[in-house]
Amino acid sequence: MVYGDIGTSVLYAMKEVFGSGHVPFTEANVYGILSIFFWTLTVIVSIKYVVLVLRADNHGEGGLVAMLALASQSVKDRPQLRRVLLLVGVFGTCLFYGDGVITPAISVLSAVEGLEVISPAFKKYVIPMTLVILFGLFAVQKRGTTGIGKFFGPITVVWFFCIAVLGVFHIMEDPDILWAISPTYALGFIWNQPFITFIILGAVVLCVTGGEALYADMGHFGKKPIRVAWFSIVMPCLTLNYFGQGALLLTHPEAVKNPFFNMAPDWFLIPLVGLATMATVIASQALISGAFSVTKQIIQLGYLPRLQVLHTSVKDTGQIYLPFVNWGLFVTIVLAVVMFKSSSNLAAAYGIAVCTDMLITTVLTFFVIRYGWKYPLWLCFAATSFFFVVDFAFWASNLLKLLDGGWFPLLIGGAVFTLMLTWKDGRRLMNNKLMADAIDLPSFLEAVFVSPPARVDGTAVFLTGEVGTVPNAMLHNLKHNKVLHANNLFVTVRNHETPWIGLDKRIEIDSLGHDCWQVVINYGFKNDPDVPKALQHIKARGCDLNPMTTSYFLSRDTVVPSLGEGMAPWREKLFAQMHRNASAAADFLNLPNNAVVELGSKIEI
Repeated sequence: MVYGDIGTSVLYAMKEVFGSGHVPFTEANVYGILSIFFWTLTVIVSIKYVVLVLRADNHGEGGLVAMLALASQSVKDRPQLRRVLLLVGVFGTCLFYGDGVITPAISVLSAVEGLEVISPAFKKYVIPMTLVILFGLFAVQKRGTTGIGKFFGPITVVWFFCIAVLGVFHIMEDPDILWAISPTYALGFIWNQPFITFIILGAVVLCVTGGEALYADMGHFGKKPIRVAWFSIVMPCLTLNYFGQGALLLTHPEAVKNPFFNMAPDWFLIPLVGLATMATVIASQALISGAFSVTKQIIQLGYLPRLQVLHTSVKDTGQIYLPFVNWGLFVTIVLAVVMFKSSSNLAAAYGIAVCTDMLITTVLTFFVIRYGWKYPLWLCFAATSFFFVVDFAFWASNLLKLLDGGWFPLLIGGAVFTLMLTWKDGRRLMNNKLMADAIDLPSFLEAVFVSPPARVDGTAVFLTGEVGTVPNAMLHNLKHNKVLHANNLFVTVRNHETPWIGLDKRIEIDSLGHDCWQVVINYGFKNDPDVPKALQHIKARGCDLNPMTTSYFLSRDTVVPSLGEGMAPWREKLFAQMHRNASAAADFLNLPNNAVVELGSKIEI
């Protein structure tokens, strides 16, 4: 399941290299390109990701967000460097959304284009069928993947077995093609045609797109299964299929229009198109689920406003559905399919986001092993500089495709990056304003209890952003209702740059006297916030909490942009709009709807 994306790259990678017209069609060039494919898979996926990067786990979790958190913790005593790394890592995360748009579009479109091999008459149905399949995929997301997920693994295994058999069938016709495994063919091609090599690297990288997913999914499956699957199934099957395509092209050069589907005998074409479509849907599903997971993590790191998060499984808390992200992705994918119209055109847009993420991963890895693991400087350079040069070469080559479509994922990533920075800066300005007007909580309570108001039965939970300050909701409650509950909890929810925080570190509680407590609830960026559940742990600390008599008080702040210091006016207006449309804090923190009291206030930034 992890390798669905890279497994379907056989549909278009070879086609784009030879279909570009840059590579003269000769036997030596076919051998050279196959050798480059094999060693690209070996260096980038086998050595860089499977051997090196998988070691950089953040409490068992992987992916760019986990790597970003790990790198920022490693340089926490260097604030300037930490800020730069955070910006670089956040930008890489934003590019994930560009990748999340291009991958389903190019994968499903390239599979459905197999119909054109069956008959050119099917060409006019390719785009409509692609859009119907994509709509069905996104429409079922709200139901979760529990029901159909059990078929994903077996179907993907059948897919890899199928592409391996197709490859072996053609390799048997020309066994000498296996000599292309030798790196001398790749080096010879690069030495004799350096300029052409640089140009086609933008197409060669298509064979490793999806390789970064194995790192992102480490937390779901673990290192060992991912490594075993790669070396025992995925890598051999991909190699056999690519070499089979090479053998086919040597005997039938006209098959270059679509070498993958031309590998199949006529009787197997229709089943192969169906199987390819299922495989690409599974690859797309992995990206969509990843987009949900990454968005939730980014929200908890404070770079996006709260969004509605629905859990689709009672057993697996990791199965979530975000309606806004789901349909936002769908609309953008439809736009990509309609704009680019073919997998070849989409290939021009594909790669630049992936290569940028690979480059960023290499950079962050250096800081993790140097400052986090304390390895010697020479070893850190030795371990990462080679991969940096390789990644940079692929990235630079993909820049040549910038005007042909590479701008599209960059535009998506740039838009998301603008939203994230605007939200982060807006929250900082908002918190600064709140702190400037804040009242010290212990001093305030001391003054209140000199002549206390009437106290009513039950417990009041006041949510506050900063420890030790009086919540606006409490001020409004005293002003309008003129009462104080028998028990009062001042709760601050803190999100940390670690994936998980265990129950032993979940709660921090301090008594403020007069049956008042200051409570801090700690969450990692992969924990699911649940304030009522967390507060059940304070019973052992001397504070009895009855859910039936507990009320939750929140301040519903309205942001008012104003002239002066801060962000540009358009960013302040954008932040105000994002703040207004954010999902309710009560839903995000899993507060019971019948026990929430919201009191409004205005904040000028």
